[in-house]
Amino acid sequence: MISVPSRVIATVGFLMAATVGLSACNTVSGMGQDAAAVGHDVSKGAGATQNAVTSNTGLATH
Repeated sequence: MISVPSRVIATVGFLMAATVGLSACNTVSGMGQDAAAVGHDVSKGAGATQNAVTSNTGLATH
């Protein structure tokens, strides 16, 4: 049986955890960008609706 020092096992475990953690950061960052894009699209839609109401009725929306 091969004896592996506990320090080697701890180092490998730490590197594996760091790898998983770093890949999760990329996923969270992508999710934040997706949420920002949705917010931007909603804002554009609201602006287009406001402009349509103003141009079709002549009434100010504010």
